[in-house]
Amino acid sequence: MPSPSPVTAHPLLIRHLGLVDYQQTFTAMRDFTAARTASTTDEIWLLQHPPTFTQGMNGKAEHLLTPGDIPVIEVDRGGQATYHGPGQLIVYLLLDLRRRKMGVRQLVSALEQAVIGLLADHHIDAHARPDAPGVYVAGAKVAALGLRIKRGCSYHGLSLNVAMDLDPFSRINPCGHPGMAVTDLRRLGLGSSIANMERLSAQLLTHLQQQLERVGTTTPGNAPPLS
Repeated sequence: MPSPSPVTAHPLLIRHLGLVDYQQTFTAMRDFTAARTASTTDEIWLLQHPPTFTQGMNGKAEHLLTPGDIPVIEVDRGGQATYHGPGQLIVYLLLDLRRRKMGVRQLVSALEQAVIGLLADHHIDAHARPDAPGVYVAGAKVAALGLRIKRGCSYHGLSLNVAMDLDPFSRINPCGHPGMAVTDLRRLGLGSSIANMERLSAQLLTHLQQQLERVGTTTPGNAPPLS
């Protein structure tokens, strides 16, 4: 009897980009995805954005209540309006899902479960909702998801509210849900645990890699920031 074929590891580069402009990052994600080939290494980008509202494909203007002086950028992910700002940890996943033999629903679940696992480490009971992708604590949304799949490859990803000004969420219907409560980790009592965003990023990344490995094998690595 022949021995089973070994599992081939999929290299995975991690980029820590800091606080970066939304439009430039959005363009970089699209350009990366358009240029990638079957051998392009998958990447995960960890970053924050200045205050920005984004509106997903087919998003309804009625969900942008009073954006004021915060710019609104139309993007090609799914979903409706959301807010990005300092103190929010963003994880963009540039993955070849076909190569990983991973479906979109599996990726969504991996993102949700990674956040749920991170919060469980800090003794917080979080959950996902089948009717509204994301992660919730006591009915309030703490993490939002938005993805775009093109030629079997993903971009956009996850935003986790860590310690931020939540007032801009009152200027929109978050993710198209009027009156949806939004929270962050600081308000959940994790002030001392979130003081170091880099450490929190590493914890979330560990959970995310574990979730991705349920479907495929990853080999972590590092890459320099984008120019």
